[in-house]
Amino acid sequence: MPSSNEQPIPAARPVIGEEEIEAAVRVLRSGRVVQGPEVAAFEEGFSELVEGRHCVAVNSGTSALHLLLMALNIGPGDEVIVPSFSFAASANAVRLVGADVVFADIEADTYCLDPAAVEAAITPRTAAIMPVHLYGHPAAMDKIMAIAGKHKLAVVEDACQAHAAALNGTPVGAFGAGGTFSFYPTKNMHSLEGGMISTADAETARTLRLLRNQGMEQRYANEIVGANMRMTDVAAAVGRVQLGKLGGWTEQRIANAAYLTRNITTEAVVTPVVAEGARHIYHQYTIRVRGDRDAAMAKLTEAGVGNAVYYPTPIHRLKPYWEPDQKAGRNWDLPETERAAAEVVSLPVHPSLTENDLERIVTAVNALGENL
Repeated sequence: MPSSNEQPIPAARPVIGEEEIEAAVRVLRSGRVVQGPEVAAFEEGFSELVEGRHCVAVNSGTSALHLLLMALNIGPGDEVIVPSFSFAASANAVRLVGADVVFADIEADTYCLDPAAVEAAITPRTAAIMPVHLYGHPAAMDKIMAIAGKHKLAVVEDACQAHAAALNGTPVGAFGAGGTFSFYPTKNMHSLEGGMISTADAETARTLRLLRNQGMEQRYANEIVGANMRMTDVAAAVGRVQLGKLGGWTEQRIANAAYLTRNITTEAVVTPVVAEGARHIYHQYTIRVRGDRDAAMAKLTEAGVGNAVYYPTPIHRLKPYWEPDQKAGRNWDLPETERAAAEVVSLPVHPSLTENDLERIVTAVNALGENL
C-alpha cells in the first residue's frame, strides 16, 4: 500500500492549465467560436509536425479517419487492411464508409502491423492499408509503403496516438495518402476533443474541408454531400497552446520511459522495444507480464501505481466484428494479436510524473518478481 501521505499515481493525467483556460475564454469572448481564425492557425501550426503537409482540423480522431477514407473514395466493395490490436475506431471508420475490414497480425516487439502479414492479406479488392502507430511507436512504414507501392494501394496512417513520432527522420502522418491524429484529453496533446488530417495532396485537402462542412466552401453553395465534423475555435485555441508545449512534453515522456526501462530489472515483465530508426513518443509505456496479469495489476494498484490494459479484447473479437465474421465463415489467425491482448499492461509515463513517482513505479514493478 502507498504510504498515507502518498497519492496514487494516475495512469494518465490530462493537462489543462491557466494558458489553456485563458485561450478558451478569449475565444468565447470574441464571439467567433466555430471554424474561424483559431482553427486556421491551429492547422497551420500543426503542419510543421508533418513536413508542411496540408492539415484539416475536425471534431475527433474518429472523424479524421472516417473523412479521410471518404475523401479517398474508399467504400462498398473495397477492403482495408487494419490491425486488430488497436482501439475499435480504427476499424469502425472502415465500416462507416461501407468497406470491409481485413485484419492482419502485428509484430511482437512493436505491436504495430506486421508487413509480412499485410502482404499476405492483400486480395484483388484491397484498396488501402491502415497502419496504426500504436502506443506512440511508428509502424514499419518503409516496408508498408513499399508493399503499397507494389500493389498500388493507398496508405491511411492512424497516428492518433503518435504526435511527433517518426521513423528514420520522417514524421508519422507524412508517409501515406493521409495521416490522422486525435486530440482526446488523454493524448500526448489535446484540444479538449478534436482531430487532424494531414495530406500532401491539395485536392484531397479541399475535399476534406468540404466533407467536414456539409459539403460547402461558401455558405449555401453545397458542392458535395458532407457532414458537420468541424472543430470549434475554442478547441483549436486550446490545441494551439498544447501544440506549443508538445516538444517539451515529448522529451519528458521519452526521458521517463528511459528511466523506467533502465531501472525495471525484474524478469516478471518485458519492457518496451524500440525498432531501429524509430522515435517512440510513448503515448503509453507498455510492458508484457510473464505470469498472472490480473494479479500483477492488482499488486500495482495496491502499491498506488495506476495501470491499464490497452486493449484487452482485439477488435476482431468485439461483437460488431465477431458475429458477422462468424456468419460469413471468416476466422482470423492472429496469434501475436491474441498474445499481446492477454499480456500487456500500460504504466504511467506522462510528463507530470515526479522523480518520486518514477521511483515508486519502478519499485512496484520490480516487486512483482517476488510474487508472480
